[in-house]
Amino acid sequence: MDYETSFSAASILAMIGWLILLVSPLYPTWTNRISGYVIPLILSVGYATLLALSHNNDGGGFGSLADVMTLFSYPEAMLAGWVHFLAFDLFIGAWQCRTARIDSISFWLVIPCLALTFLFGPLGLLAFLTLRTVSKRTKA
Repeated sequence: MDYETSFSAASILAMIGWLILLVSPLYPTWTNRISGYVIPLILSVGYATLLALSHNNDGGGFGSLADVMTLFSYPEAMLAGWVHFLAFDLFIGAWQCRTARIDSISFWLVIPCLALTFLFGPLGLLAFLTLRTVSKRTKA
């Protein structure tokens, strides 16, 4: 499978997971299993495969910004980085839905956090953690 096809497949799979999260109040057990575990697991296996097949011996690494830029100049590394983001962001989105149910936080308040997590990762996590803190304080 070429890189463009792998990129499209991983992106579509992650998008399916995010769409499933939008119906999580209706089917909490199944959405948690699919978007919280199955799809992130598949993406993680894809990530591990990309790392195993990567043959970058020409530099790059994590020691400096320049090293990271060199590392991500290789298609395998860039694709692995993309799949890494897809897997973790979806996992965090599913965690947000699961935690909101446990903490009795309205799903309507979680939706903006999911959108932020989908688009900006850590910013969505920050928004959800803020929402959760405010929710717990107002219930106490």
